[in-house]
Amino acid sequence: MSEPVVTRFAPSPTGFLHIGGARTALFNWLYARNRGGKMLLRIEDTDRERSTEPAIAAIIDGLSWLGLTWDSDIVYQSTRADRHREVAEQLLAAGKAYRCYASPEELTAMREAARKEGRSKLYDGRWRDRDPSEAPPGVKPVIRLKAPVTGEIAIDDQVQGRVAWQNADLDDLVLLRSDGNPTYMLAVVVDDHDMGVTHIIRGDDHLTNGARQKHIYEALGWTVPVMAHIPLIHGPDGSKLSKRHGALGVDAYRAMGYLPAAVRNYLVRLGWAHGDQEIFSTEEMIAAFDLSAIGRSPARFDFAKLESLNGHYIRTSADADLIAALEQLLPHIAGGQELADRLTPELRGKLLAAMPGLKERAKTLIELFEASRFLWASRPLEINAAAKVVLTQEARAVIAALLPALEAVTDWSAASAEAVVRAFAEQTGHKLGAVAQPLRAALTGRTTSPPIFDVLAVLGRDESLARLRDQGVPA
Repeated sequence: MSEPVVTRFAPSPTGFLHIGGARTALFNWLYARNRGGKMLLRIEDTDRERSTEPAIAAIIDGLSWLGLTWDSDIVYQSTRADRHREVAEQLLAAGKAYRCYASPEELTAMREAARKEGRSKLYDGRWRDRDPSEAPPGVKPVIRLKAPVTGEIAIDDQVQGRVAWQNADLDDLVLLRSDGNPTYMLAVVVDDHDMGVTHIIRGDDHLTNGARQKHIYEALGWTVPVMAHIPLIHGPDGSKLSKRHGALGVDAYRAMGYLPAAVRNYLVRLGWAHGDQEIFSTEEMIAAFDLSAIGRSPARFDFAKLESLNGHYIRTSADADLIAALEQLLPHIAGGQELADRLTPELRGKLLAAMPGLKERAKTLIELFEASRFLWASRPLEINAAAKVVLTQEARAVIAALLPALEAVTDWSAASAEAVVRAFAEQTGHKLGAVAQPLRAALTGRTTSPPIFDVLAVLGRDESLARLRDQGVPA
């Protein structure tokens, strides 16, 4: 029986959950779920100056919003320093590591010499085989790994294929700093081993780290996890992803009105494919996901595609679910509090009735919010610039002439309102659009809305007539 799959997502809490980090978390989560395994969460907070509690909270909140759950308790790397030191001492005792007393000045000189000669190896190994009795007085040493200096180290990467490095080009890694604190390289290996991680799925900017970490695994005699280094996300122009391209935190996408299911679906298709399928339910993603289908080329972020996909998810979402999503967003958007304050059961009912028409045009929850504004706006209605163009003196006269017929309607519905408007247009020789457009502008303050007869029905008789009276008298 094969070993259960254990993946991990291990962010550094120095800022928000970046969209690239969210994709890495998603890939780890999907692979673990596909194989009936576990995904663990480790917060790599060893950089105490840059790691912050708000950043940790933002990461956890972002993962939760995306629906990415982790198994077991969160592991905080900073709490495991004693274990990391123990392993470094173990390597030292076994002759697999050594104390290095090189001064900062010596290290700087080594780096400069290596750069001049075009060598990737920066440390010259001068303390590798020296007797510690030769150490200069008062110098606190670092502990370095005694890595192989001949042959090669290779990773059979699940995405990149076989990648090899010459050992002669790789440094003897620092495992413990002179103040006794473990380095990132050591901490990652020890934590992954102790957490039982079987598969490391991360960005390909860690590919060389994979080789260096394999040296540590081999020195300890530990099984090396399967590695999969996924290409980074680039902007539409092929350059490194920047804020203008979409290199934002997950919280920013939530604030822009994207649905978590749409963001998940968009992220899974950034670098991974399953035939020509574009739309995936969570269950379909889990069933289809495999590392072998991840491409080696950087994925390109496309805001228009994300927006289009989000529009699909809005159109196919249950109306009540959209209202719930909108309510969660209100405290975080401009003008949202106004709707939150007015959200009575009656208004919620109107929103629910109008939602089929509202969601057809909206690509984000922000657009849905703006499109719903006519339902809860105060009178007199604010008329936007495009609607003012429609509400000419002639159009207002049409509304004024139509009002008595609408006022006579007692059984108010979309059908009854439509019958009256069509009959009026026919009797007065107007095209239906010449009546409907002024009605839309007067009732919603805009030139786009759900179907106008649905608008009349949702607003109700009293509110509809009052708004028409506000605009229907010729100036």
